[in-house]
Amino acid sequence: MTDPRDRWNERYEGPTAEFPDDPVPELEGRLSTLPDGRALDVATGTGRNAVFLAEHGYEVDAVDVSDVALERARDRAADRSVDVNWIRADVADFDPGCQRYDLITVSFFAALEWLPDLKDALAPGGVLLSEHHLRSSDPVAGPSSDRYRYRSNDLLRACLDLTILSYEERRRPIAGDADETIAVATLVARRSSGGRQSYPNESVADSDSTSR
Repeated sequence: MTDPRDRWNERYEGPTAEFPDDPVPELEGRLSTLPDGRALDVATGTGRNAVFLAEHGYEVDAVDVSDVALERARDRAADRSVDVNWIRADVADFDPGCQRYDLITVSFFAALEWLPDLKDALAPGGVLLSEHHLRSSDPVAGPSSDRYRYRSNDLLRACLDLTILSYEERRRPIAGDADETIAVATLVARRSSGGRQSYPNESVADSDSTSR
C-alpha cells in the first residue's frame, strides 16, 4: 500500500498541479461571524485557509501529511508576512493534546473518521467549519471514486452533537473555471457550553444534484 505521505507528495509535485490561492468561500464569507483566537486547519495543503486566518489575526496550527505541500504553504506565508505553525503529520496520527481551538477548518478532506477527535479539540463556543465533495449522479469535478466522497447528510449526521449553524449541499462552479462544477457539503457548527443543541428546521440537501 502506498504511504499517504508519498502519494500526496507526488500529487503536489505533479507538473500540472494547480491549487487555489483564496480560502474556501464559506470561510471567507463567514469570517466576521466566527470566534477569534486560536485556529486549526486540518489537511491544510498549500495553506490557503491557514494563511488567510493568520492574516486576520488568528494564531494558527496547520496540519498536513505532505512535505511538498507544507513547503509551498511556508512560501505562501512568507510572501504574505504571516506566521503559521506548520505541522507535518498524518491526520490519523495528529494529537492536539490539551490544546483547544476556537475555530477548526477542514476543507476537501474526508474526515468523518476523525471528527470525534476534532470536535473534542474545540473550545467551548468553538466552531467547526467543514466542507467536502459529495457523491453526485451528474458529472462533477473532484475524486473519481465515490469512496472519497460523502453521501448526502453524512457530514450533518456526524455533527448532531454540535449546534448546527448552517448546513448545505449544492453544486458550485470551481474558482477560475465557470464551466466546471463540484458537488459539496458545507457545515458550520458550534460546540455549545450548555443548554440544548439546535438543528436546521428542514433538509437543505439538493436531491437533483446529489445521489443518496
